[in-house]
Amino acid sequence: MKNPMLEVVSLLLEKLFLISNFTLFSSGATGEDKGRNSFYETSSFHRGDVLEVPRTHLTHYGIYLGDNRVAHMMPDILLALTDDMGRTQKVVSNKRLILGVIVRVASIRVDTVEDFAYGANILVNHLDESLQKKALLNEEVARRAEKLLGFTPYSLLWNNCEHFVTYCRYGTPISPQSDKFCETVKIIIRDQRSVLASAVLGLASIVCTGLVSYTTLPAIFIPFFLWMAG
Repeated sequence: MKNPMLEVVSLLLEKLFLISNFTLFSSGATGEDKGRNSFYETSSFHRGDVLEVPRTHLTHYGIYLGDNRVAHMMPDILLALTDDMGRTQKVVSNKRLILGVIVRVASIRVDTVEDFAYGANILVNHLDESLQKKALLNEEVARRAEKLLGFTPYSLLWNNCEHFVTYCRYGTPISPQSDKFCETVKIIIRDQRSVLASAVLGLASIVCTGLVSYTTLPAIFIPFFLWMAG
């Protein structure tokens, strides 16, 4: 049986992760046009390579399948609204992506290198060096990616594009980006100044709005939980 408290904490962490990296999604309006007008030399890519596209705060990952095709995980709100393949197979806009993250629906889809990269520079197999893990054979990597094509639940912390490519490439789904974010949150929680700040904000909200349940309870319990977790 799932722990409700853990589910709430997980949900809050995911929303914080989304907010803290919002510039990743909001910077794509010009990126869409740039991506369509960019040319990538794909002759140096090999089937099964991990393609990495650095963004402002996050990095997007995909598996190269050959013939200018990249398999990658993309959140998309349309997947929850329609079964029309003609609509869902179009390049995912930023609005569709953001709403897909919020409602936690995605697909592992195939796009061209241009649509995958959105005009950004591409790193190839950079994860091999940063993670220092032994990669599977490239053909096995590509086959794993192809088997996973289709609808999938999405989670910024537990099932994102990095989990997808690390499973395909190394056999284990991991996400250093998510781990780094969680460590940062842990540091903030353990900092006793967070307890003081939350207590002050709680008292200020009580002074401004009065002793009502929706301000009093958070004002008491949030500093308490931070204190206990510290």
